[in-house]
Amino acid sequence: MNVNYKLLVANGPTFEVSTQDLQNFDAMPVAETQFHVLKDNKPYKAEIISADFISKKYTVKVNNNTYEVAISDALDELIKSMGIERGRTKVVNAIKAPMPGLILEINVSVGQEVKENDPLLILEAMKMENSFLSPRDGIIKSIAVEKGNAVDKGQLLIEFE
Repeated sequence: MNVNYKLLVANGPTFEVSTQDLQNFDAMPVAETQFHVLKDNKPYKAEIISADFISKKYTVKVNNNTYEVAISDALDELIKSMGIERGRTKVVNAIKAPMPGLILEINVSVGQEVKENDPLLILEAMKMENSFLSPRDGIIKSIAVEKGNAVDKGQLLIEFE
């Protein structure tokens, strides 16, 4: 099966390469990360400096010039066209009330630095206490509620910088 790949060189061109092209590629390993490459009867000295297999990003050196290269296949392109990026997480900048309730406790203050999973506040809803933990490391930008406030579903509680 012939699979097509797109190689995007940072601040440079994009190349289309297929598995058939790779099978015809003339590269001989010299060391674990170093290769001697022949392309159009011209020799090249290539080295893989770093490789991030999850994000499919590589740093390669060819004849003492360093390049950042990102590799994508048809699935990666489809995911990107849908506005989704594989391996990326969404940064949460605000905590909103998931249900109506009463603020029982606020454990942070504006300007305070918090770590992921630090307790932020406690919301009582349907006679149950719901503890809200920080979804990420950050600094508290604003607190839109006070202890004892009744809140509606979707109401802003805490904002991060």
